[in-house]
Amino acid sequence: MKKRMTAILIAALVLLALLAWVVWANGAPVLTRYGVSDDEIPEAFDGFKIAQISDLHNAVFGEGNSKLLKILAGAEPDIIVITGDLIDSRHTDTGAALSFVRAAAELAPVYYVTGNHESRMDFGSIEPELEAAGAVLLRNRSVRIERGGEYIELAGIDDPSFLGADGSAKSRAASELERLSVDGAYLVLLAHRPELIETYAEYGADLVLSGHAHGGQIRLPGLGGLYAPGQGFLPEYDAGLYSLGDTSLVVSRGLGNSLFPLRINNRPEVVLAELNHAAG
Repeated sequence: MKKRMTAILIAALVLLALLAWVVWANGAPVLTRYGVSDDEIPEAFDGFKIAQISDLHNAVFGEGNSKLLKILAGAEPDIIVITGDLIDSRHTDTGAALSFVRAAAELAPVYYVTGNHESRMDFGSIEPELEAAGAVLLRNRSVRIERGGEYIELAGIDDPSFLGADGSAKSRAASELERLSVDGAYLVLLAHRPELIETYAEYGADLVLSGHAHGGQIRLPGLGGLYAPGQGFLPEYDAGLYSLGDTSLVVSRGLGNSLFPLRINNRPEVVLAELNHAAG
């Protein structure tokens, strides 16, 4: 009996330790760096750094999101991009979102594309406030970023759910991409859903920054993410750097949660993508 009670006590302590670690990890974001090399990247943009915030879902890391802002400041990005689901449609806190955007815009120019959660709310009423806070919204449009006499195109599309449920997400994303007007420069595309990489590649995006998958929510050693919306179990594009033809894809694990309250073996992350001019 004594041995049995000891075993139960040890098991309970182990479970409590694991739970404590999971809770701590969910509140401890990390910075993940990716290098993207391409001979199409202008020489003037060699070393250009893009910080990516994705799927924040109204989460707050430290007072006033001080942990996130400290990570961003330390990364010294040239621009900051937000790739959807900044706001959660189930427990909306626009004040927290606006406060974060306002503080981030003091560090670097901020560009924003929508996710599926923004489509579930009256986003039109929030849009002017986001712009006033310092975000440039890329809703099926692009902007030119200049540096050293050269430039790249930064484009963004709305999440396909903004077009309703008619047709597939792929066809809706394709129709949004067709609205863009780009001139053949190196194209960085902000698009919430990574599973549509084939559509982005067909359009000619050189680099795509996405989120949505939450890193698979639960990450299994040796296998990766367990489940991602739009991809199902053991998703192909859950986190990291991928390539398809001439297109590179960076998928952020994101920062917050929505339906499922915890990430397991899957710390929240800020992504830093650094462009590198590769000699042809």
